[in-house]
Amino acid sequence: MKITNIETFLLKVPLGADRFYSSQCSFPERKSLLIKVTTNSGLTGWGESGQYGPGEPPAAFVNHVLKPLLIGKNPLDTTVLWDLMYSSIRDFGRKATGIEAISGIDIALWDIAGKYYKKPIADLLGGMFRNKIRAYATGCYYRGKDVLDYKASLPALKNEAKSYVDAGFSALKVKIGLLRIEEDIERVNVIREAIGKDALLMIDCNHAYNVHSARKIGRILEQFNVFWLEEPVVPEDLMGYAELKRTLDIAIAAGENEYTRFGFLELFKNQCLDIVQPNLGCAGGFTEVKRIEALSSAFHVQMIPHCWGSGVALAASLHLCASLMPLQFTAFPKAPLNEPMIEYDKNINPLRDYLLKQNFQLDGEFLKVPEGPGLGIEIDENVLIKYMVNY
Repeated sequence: MKITNIETFLLKVPLGADRFYSSQCSFPERKSLLIKVTTNSGLTGWGESGQYGPGEPPAAFVNHVLKPLLIGKNPLDTTVLWDLMYSSIRDFGRKATGIEAISGIDIALWDIAGKYYKKPIADLLGGMFRNKIRAYATGCYYRGKDVLDYKASLPALKNEAKSYVDAGFSALKVKIGLLRIEEDIERVNVIREAIGKDALLMIDCNHAYNVHSARKIGRILEQFNVFWLEEPVVPEDLMGYAELKRTLDIAIAAGENEYTRFGFLELFKNQCLDIVQPNLGCAGGFTEVKRIEALSSAFHVQMIPHCWGSGVALAASLHLCASLMPLQFTAFPKAPLNEPMIEYDKNINPLRDYLLKQNFQLDGEFLKVPEGPGLGIEIDENVLIKYMVNY
């Protein structure tokens, strides 16, 4: 079996009045870069990258740098091809765009492998520790008028947070970092009151702070029984992460903006994290993230992957989560905090909710791992065409 073609599909869905904000940027659209690998056997595989910034740069990387390397190669040689791609871009692409491009291709190759062997990807990764994954809701972003008059938005914020618990979620991740510390603390207080004392509450800063400010707000957040503090400082500040991990009684989480086992090794060696969050579509795909998992296990750091993007990204992340070792092998290995969770973004996302022919449905707060071969999904070509853009 040989690779005969690799195609990229840039998808964008304008959000209009439903635009939302984190501490770093606005989200005026949902976007993703899908990658399709075709073989001479008729088998095809789908992957995804370009989930954070614009999809055009990784698409160019795929089409002009990586595709010529892979045409004619055996798609089942996932490790061989990963190392071929990485070695070819080591001098100019060890972070960000180049690794995003490799990630999407790698996911597609594993999709082909699963279809070839007639097994779900999770089985090929070593088997499923679990066939359904607890989902946590990601919500309570900033909306258009929050910055101008955040107090006026507090009742709507409270209702939004309560709606997630009412829908069956027992864990919620919310955003801070765009407003003054005192104002964001008031938002967190409203959210904690809305979801009750027993729900898990995670806080995502999107690297909004320096160490001093992160430590200041972290000590206040301890009073709200926050489970983890995500990306409190910029990804480059390894000493800052280590200092916050040492001084705060909240788990420090990060990794969505790190790439390959080489980048994650520095996080582990410097004792930066309690929870590591690689994103499949950015950190290197299945091949590399399983290597990162081995490192995280050796350094005794829990892995709870980051997930953002279309239904392709969600399906891939479910297979990864199914294959992850529990935090500890204990007498009660299924204890909730020993298990990985899957991020479930609650903002409007047609690329997740309509792109697949059989879209994901929550069972309470759980998502089932797709049972079919490969990713276990099928793209709705009509939806794909509807949201494709030229570039």
